[in-house]
Amino acid sequence: MENKSSFRLVFGESPIIKVIDFFLDNREFDYSLTDISKNAGIGWSTLHLFWKKLVIMEVVVKTRKIGRAELYKLNINGSLVKKLIDLDRDISKRFIEKELTKQKLKIVA
Repeated sequence: MENKSSFRLVFGESPIIKVIDFFLDNREFDYSLTDISKNAGIGWSTLHLFWKKLVIMEVVVKTRKIGRAELYKLNINGSLVKKLIDLDRDISKRFIEKELTKQKLKIVA
């Protein structure tokens, strides 16, 4: 069974959420579109349905080109991405706090 991130538990399993979640978890590296679709668990053609939108909104930026493959990275300097990172951190924090509270109640009971 696949472990879902707290981000995906809140926002669902749509392809764009899977891609954003993948980048939030792997923001240090750049990836080709093939690697992004594979690692996010979506089809390559599905990725192309919304990829330009992520580039235009500056959620991702092109970093370099290797052969014919263009590589992209999460735009951690973008204001929208900074908010997504903060949101992801806040959601994770809530899930952790909820789990800790649940475990404390089990210990007391």
